[in-house]
Amino acid sequence: MSTQHPIVRAIGPLVDAMGGRFVDADSREPSDIPIEWQGEVVAAVRLPPLHGALDRLIEGVERDLGGRLPQLSRENKQRAIRLLDARGAFTLRRAVEDVADAMGVSRITVYNYLNAIHR
Repeated sequence: MSTQHPIVRAIGPLVDAMGGRFVDADSREPSDIPIEWQGEVVAAVRLPPLHGALDRLIEGVERDLGGRLPQLSRENKQRAIRLLDARGAFTLRRAVEDVADAMGVSRITVYNYLNAIHR
């Protein structure tokens, strides 16, 4: 794969943030997303399975906020909930309970933070 191709370099951080990876254009599968440049497929992106999606979202928020969820201040925990909500984390089954466990708070606290966001 041409990892030096300008489009691959440009979207590399986005693909990494999504937990995806690049594959050679010749090795792509039907579920892969082709990356075209001037009419030619130069690579493809293989997205990760949904299993583990919430963990990847939490890891991304921890990276963005510079700390593990349980150690964050109350204000940053609220920011974490806002980021997770914006990234669609709470559309996943049992996400509120799992985020509460990861954060070290009750699920009522997570619901209160979400209610404050959506007011």
